[in-house]
Parts: sequence; C-alpha cells; structure tokens
Amino acid sequence: MTDLITASNITVNRGGKKILDDVSLKVGTSDFITVLGPNGGGKSMLLKCLMGFYAPDQGQVTKANHLKVGYVPQQFSSEHTMPISVLQFLNLRKTLSPNELDKISTETNITDLLHKSLNVLSGGELQRILLARSLIGKPSLLVLDEPAQNLDIAGQLAFYKLLTRIYEQRELTILMVSHDLHMVMATTRRVICLFRHVCCSGEPQVVTKDPEFKTLFGNDMAEMMAVYQHGHKHSHDH
Repeated sequence: MTDLITASNITVNRGGKKILDDVSLKVGTSDFITVLGPNGGGKSMLLKCLMGFYAPDQGQVTKANHLKVGYVPQQFSSEHTMPISVLQFLNLRKTLSPNELDKISTETNITDLLHKSLNVLSGGELQRILLARSLIGKPSLLVLDEPAQNLDIAGQLAFYKLLTRIYEQRELTILMVSHDLHMVMATTRRVICLFRHVCCSGEPQVVTKDPEFKTLFGNDMAEMMAVYQHGHKHSHDH
C-alpha cells in the first residue's frame, strides 16, 4: 500500500501549550481513517498540518508526489449579501465539463439543487454541495473536518451512507475528523484516538477495547460501541 501522507513526530505549540505532541501516522491508499477525541485535543490542527495549511513546530509531514486532495471544511457560510447559485459555486475554481458536473451531481444527489441559491439550502443540502465540490478534479484523498456536526441524526445517517458509497465506488482514501461515534464505528476502517498525542489506533472493534479509548470516552461508551458493532456485523452476515 502506498503512503499518501506521512506525519513523523509532529509537535505544535500555541500560547505555551502543546496542541499536538509527537504525533506520527500514515495515510495510505484506500484507507478510511477517522480521528476521534475530545474538544481541544488537536484534531483539526492535525488535519491542517497534514494538508500543509500549518507547519508543525517540530517533526515533518511528507506527501506523495502529485497528490490531489479534496477538502470539506468544518465551518462554511455563504455571503448573504451576494447570492450565488450552487452551479456558480461549483464552477468558481474551474469550469466543470458537462460530463463531470453530471457525474458529481448524480452521485451526491444535488441535481435538483444546482440552480438554487447557496444561502437557502438546508444543512444536509449544503453538506452535499461541499462534498460535491471536494470531488472536483478526481482527488485521491478526501479530507473532512466534522462534516456532519450540524446535522440531525437522520441527516448524519444519510451523509455517512453517501460517504461510504463514494468511498467504495471511487476507490479513494478518506481521512475524517468526527464526533459521531455510532456512525463512525459502522463505516470507518481505522480509528485514531487523539488527545494531543495518539492515545490508541486500529480497527474500530479493537480500539473500543483499548484502555485509552475507555479513558477518553468512558466505559459505558466503550461497551455500547462494542455491542453496536456486534449488532451491525451480525445484520450484515444475514
């Protein structure tokens, strides 16, 4: 498996505090990695360092040559004083060919939204638009920072189902920060628990048994996740 991004012993200091402390990880082809952890644990900073938005104070980040990254940010708001349609928004950086526009619109289910104004969309609709934008140019790595944090449970479920389908159909790599433990454990392949340093990492069913996971999220959550995974797998066996 080829490594797309490698972080080696990266440390970030801000205001005399360590935001990230000696963090190392690799993101490979066809990975589906979710970074979990409490607020203030450095998850968003880790993404910024991995994408090159922020240089670590120590350590280094290396990327594969010609790596194409699609990004769905944690916060996005459209300018209400200057309305822009979904189609105009998607064409801001580069005019899409009719074929690419049709493909992306279909797979993210936004065809009916193309001529709507961005600032009238619901939270779920806007997230699908941002996801569609991130797929322009056929990225090999898709990075998402808390993509479903403003959605209700039904919206979260629909978004993660869509994300899983795109992962399987496009055969790309996904790196995501999320708080949605139930959804994450059912979809992701590898979990990294972060609280300034990597507390534990591995397959979801293994990580929930790790003492560090229980320290971060509590015994009740760990037990609930273990039961949920068993039920989830059991249903697929049928």
